[in-house]
Amino acid sequence: MHWYYGNPMGWGGMAMMVLGLVLFLGGLTVLAVVLLRRLPRTPQIGSATRILEERLARGEIDADEFERLRRTIESR
Repeated sequence: MHWYYGNPMGWGGMAMMVLGLVLFLGGLTVLAVVLLRRLPRTPQIGSATRILEERLARGEIDADEFERLRRTIESR
């Protein structure tokens, strides 16, 4: 009788399994990065309006210009 101790796949099978796992995880990572980069980014309208409010408070622009610029920002 011959008793087998060790892995029945041998070193080649283990290496292929590890390589397959690395390629699979790498593919998932690449897929996640590509999908996340394609998501639409929402514009920061609130921060632009806040800047306009600060400029109005400092007296850099008047109320008419503030309203015109705010409408322009919100229409985009």
